[in-house]
Amino acid sequence: MFKIVSEPIEIESLKMTLEDAQAGACVTFEGWVRNHNEGKPVQALDYQAYATLAETEGNRILAEARERFSLQTIVCVHCTGVLQIGDLAVWVGVTAAHRGGAFDGCRYVIDEVKARVPIWKKEHYADGASEWINCATRGAGAEISKKL
Repeated sequence: MFKIVSEPIEIESLKMTLEDAQAGACVTFEGWVRNHNEGKPVQALDYQAYATLAETEGNRILAEARERFSLQTIVCVHCTGVLQIGDLAVWVGVTAAHRGGAFDGCRYVIDEVKARVPIWKKEHYADGASEWINCATRGAGAEISKKL
């Protein structure tokens, strides 16, 4: 399940969807809003998405990950709207029979979501300026995604 939400992400209820007696491993990822980016002090982020298209592409990524890494359960939720420092922006949870598949599958999901899902991020800086950021071309995740 891939979902776009505009309210805070409820981690505990999401964790319960991962419970599976057949799973030998569970890996989760939490993406938080940090107070800096590329040397600039950040005060807040504004995430925008076209939810229908984002959820379609997000679910396509989860199906790929399930097949590629033999995952049993996959959940990814991304929050939109204005988020403050420390807020949870994205959560990924996967289960698999073995830890290697769970680790690799979780990494694949977050990297592909950043690279392919139409979610736009605007950073608001301490000096009052703001800037739309191209998430697909920033950081190590984009480089890994291009290699897969």
